[in-house]
Amino acid sequence: MSIGADFDGILAAARAGAPWAFERLYGDLAPVVGGYARLQGSLEPEDVTSEVFLGVFAGLSSFTGSEQQFRSWVFTIAYRRLTDERRRRSRRPVTVHADLEIVDRVGGDAEQDALAELGRRRVNELCAGLSDDQREVVLLRILGDLSVEEVARIVGKTAGAVKALQRRGLNALRRQLDREGVSA
Repeated sequence: MSIGADFDGILAAARAGAPWAFERLYGDLAPVVGGYARLQGSLEPEDVTSEVFLGVFAGLSSFTGSEQQFRSWVFTIAYRRLTDERRRRSRRPVTVHADLEIVDRVGGDAEQDALAELGRRRVNELCAGLSDDQREVVLLRILGDLSVEEVARIVGKTAGAVKALQRRGLNALRRQLDREGVSA
C-alpha cells in the first residue's frame, strides 16, 4: 500500500471532487493496473486502464472499505474490463497493419531503455509460459497485492483452487528459470 494512513482523507476528498485526490488514487494504482493489463495480453492496456479508472471514479460514492479493499475493488473492475476486451476481440478479430507508425521519443538513456525493454520482454515470455488461469492468479497476487480470498472472489474460484493455481504457476516459473540456469 503506498497511500497508507492518508487513504481515508484522500478517498473523502475524491468523493468531494478534489482533482488532486483523483490524481493520487490514479497515480497509486494506474501503473500496476496497466502492467496487469499488458501482461494479460491486452492490445490496448492504456485504454483498459482508462476504462478501469472511469469505472472507479464513477463508483466512488458506493465504495466503502479500507485501502486494501479499494485495491481489490479496482482489480475486480480491471479483471472485468479485460474479460470484456477478450470478448470483443473474439467477435472482431484484430488485423495488424504493416505500416505501423514509429513514435519519436524525447531523449533518454539508450542502455537503460534497452535493458528495460529486454526486461519487459522477458517477463512477457515467462508469463506466456503459464496457463491463463495460472497467469491470472499469479498476476493478481503479485501485481495486485491481493489476498488469496480476494483473488478467489475476483476470478470466481475457491481459495483452494487459487492456492493450487498459484503454486503450479510459481513452480512452472521456477522450472523455466532453472532450465535456463538462472539462480534465485
